[in-house]
Amino acid sequence: MRQSVYMEDLDAFSYREAVARKETVVLIPVGSIEQHGPHMPLNVDVLLSRAMAGQVAEELRGLVAAPVVYGYKSQQRSGGGNHLPGTTSLDAATIISIAKTLTLEFARHGARKIAFINGHFENYQFLYEGVDLALRELQLAGIEDMKVVLLSYWDFIDDATIAELYPDGFTGWDLEHGGVLETSLMLHLFPEKVDMAKVVDAPPAVMPNYDVLPVRPELTPESGCLSSAAAATADKGITLLKRARSAMSTALTSEFGLSGR
Repeated sequence: MRQSVYMEDLDAFSYREAVARKETVVLIPVGSIEQHGPHMPLNVDVLLSRAMAGQVAEELRGLVAAPVVYGYKSQQRSGGGNHLPGTTSLDAATIISIAKTLTLEFARHGARKIAFINGHFENYQFLYEGVDLALRELQLAGIEDMKVVLLSYWDFIDDATIAELYPDGFTGWDLEHGGVLETSLMLHLFPEKVDMAKVVDAPPAVMPNYDVLPVRPELTPESGCLSSAAAATADKGITLLKRARSAMSTALTSEFGLSGR
């Protein structure tokens, strides 16, 4: 039986052997607990980042760490806002500390190739800061061969795929919260968790090109979604997953100098 790529499924000794392999990449999924409209659950970002990491780990014979479940505060212009029901967030210092600590922990285990697979738009810069601080500390301790890659899976959906899957026009990733991308992936990977009958088919949200604090709740659509998921399908999810998996695997193979699989 083939060994699972998910760290938490392994016994400690199998994990030790796996992480000791020179070419093993440890992929750390990072999500959030955030509303995704009435048609999907609060843990969409966790489910999708973990699934994406698992797909890439299969390609690279890597390991997927247990996911970081909570994320940074939902922003009104990209996630509807932290004021919406169910959204449960961490502050920036906590996200930075988690990223730093996990980098140091996996370095202590012997890993030298790490990739954070981000599934929540607002996490990215704080993951970056945490990793940067960890690498400074490792270098001061004489560990010079550690390399970390940070990526968000939607950045690996190319223009040709966007044109194919959004024939009526693409609103941009910031307004895709709860829209076609996430819903299509969920319909493919976790169809039992999606209720398309509850999709609110409305025009994309109109947001200012600046932030206001405290947030103005009236700017966020009542559904919490910033664009419609009505055009989402499982077939689109298959296409999105296949192309993101291939592009992410190619990028990590190149960055880490891995041999072909």
